[in-house]
Amino acid sequence: MRISIIAFVCLFAFSCNNKYKEVKNTDSDYHIIPKPSQISMLTGRFLVDADTKIISSEALKNEAELLANMLSLATGHNISFATEGEGNITLKLDNTIDSEEGYQLNVSYNTITIAGKNGRGIFYGIQTLRQLMPASIESKDDSIKELSIPAVSITDSPRFKYRGMHLDVARHFFPKDFVKKYIDLIAMHKMNTFHWHLTEDQGWRIEIKKYPKLTEIGAWRNGTIVGHHPGTENDQKRYGGFYTQEDIKEIVAYAASKHVTVIPEIELPGHSSAAIAAYPYLSCFPEEPTKVTNDMGSEKGKGIQAAGTPKIVQETWGVFDDVYCAGKEETFAFLQDVLDEVIPLFPSEYIHIGGDECPKANWKRCPNCQKRIKEEGLHDEHELQSYFITRIEKYLNTKGKNIIGWDEILEGGLAPNATVMSWRGTKGGIEAAKQKHDVIMTPGHSLYFDHYQVKTNEAKAKEPLAIGGNTTVADVYAYEPMPEELTIDEQQYLLGAQANVWTEYMKTTDYVEYMILPRMSALSEVVWSSKENRNWEDFSARLNTFKNRYDALGVNYAKHTFTEKETVAEVNSKN
Repeated sequence: MRISIIAFVCLFAFSCNNKYKEVKNTDSDYHIIPKPSQISMLTGRFLVDADTKIISSEALKNEAELLANMLSLATGHNISFATEGEGNITLKLDNTIDSEEGYQLNVSYNTITIAGKNGRGIFYGIQTLRQLMPASIESKDDSIKELSIPAVSITDSPRFKYRGMHLDVARHFFPKDFVKKYIDLIAMHKMNTFHWHLTEDQGWRIEIKKYPKLTEIGAWRNGTIVGHHPGTENDQKRYGGFYTQEDIKEIVAYAASKHVTVIPEIELPGHSSAAIAAYPYLSCFPEEPTKVTNDMGSEKGKGIQAAGTPKIVQETWGVFDDVYCAGKEETFAFLQDVLDEVIPLFPSEYIHIGGDECPKANWKRCPNCQKRIKEEGLHDEHELQSYFITRIEKYLNTKGKNIIGWDEILEGGLAPNATVMSWRGTKGGIEAAKQKHDVIMTPGHSLYFDHYQVKTNEAKAKEPLAIGGNTTVADVYAYEPMPEELTIDEQQYLLGAQANVWTEYMKTTDYVEYMILPRMSALSEVVWSSKENRNWEDFSARLNTFKNRYDALGVNYAKHTFTEKETVAEVNSKN
């Protein structure tokens, strides 16, 4: 009797697997974003059931547990992972794979194998496997009674090594859980870098223990303008927040588990009003009051100034003359102390130091800055900024870090080891690459996700408030990061691209999601897939499937982009 039961169970399992052996799959089963380098659609489907078992080495424990958890939640079965024995899903390291982030995924009716040179490749293979499953696996409400995965053979690797998303948490602050959610979206799209903009005129968001006033004072503003800059009034509400160093460690570790590198941005020498409000001696003119554009300051802020404290955290948007004093040694001592606390928190090889939009008006009339120019043999204030950036770079280099800066750091001479982030179009990136400096492209015309994402001014009027501009999904998809002006040799300096999310007008996490999706999906394909492998009509069809995943994940997105599609001719005209 016992033998008969065992035989029946084996026969039942065989018949279940055999049932999926000859299943014909459809094109829509393979709607993957970003599009893989090579994909062969096969016959058959792999059934995930109670007997599914994952085998991998201990070195891939993070990835194996991620996959086991994903499949367990999707099916309600307890899918396990082991480092020895037999299983029908195998994760394995393969040094013959050329790309550091490449992978091979093979699915048949009875086995799944994901191979990669390291954990990153395996992780991206898992993200592809995830998209071969129905979007409903993302929902925690219900398990899928019969989850099957279409058979396929995929060989895949990214085009660019830097694939990033930026988030400004200084103009508006976002909680730790949302930052993790943002990282989840980055990882799902096979992007690998989170550029975290932590300091600004309107708020300082990272705890620095040596300088507690940075978060006691600098993290809070006494009001915010209402409406589009310069504003119609001030909301008179205290606003702010910051991340403790423990918060930072937790987020960085979480990102690392998703193979996302976190690059902090500590703005200098401009965009420094919040730090100056906390420590006024950092200004060229500590006794001069902070100016809020068009007298839009809060009543509380005005009261603080009237009572004898001239410096306050900025309450409006824009670019301000009150910047770090380049002539005082105290400024550099402060910044080095700050960086000494930032560096241990972020394993990234890079620290972003800003370098953009630094007015020179105060430097021109500051005796200390003019003395510095004379003593250092500099020609003007632009070279003074280059001195400032180079000095910070040299300090960071001694700590094993390299700098990234916005393309203004080209002005007055580029610091020796700097990487340039080209945002004012592509000219700065081209110039830097020709000087043999690494470049990350992030031009405003295509990759600024604070722009409106509709085609007409009439449509803009129906949209939530944005900074301006017009960057549709098609604009993002049509963007080609590699400029024609670069020679083959110079192309090696272009690391990749990222989208920037400036949050002057994004007060809520819901609105941030709306502004990044589906444009983020378009960018993921631009930086991962080869230029030859990109096709607007094909992408649009896959995106139409992919949006079901947004719905299942419960994220907000710009739904109108799926009804206002641009034609192939319109997209091609953007190239």
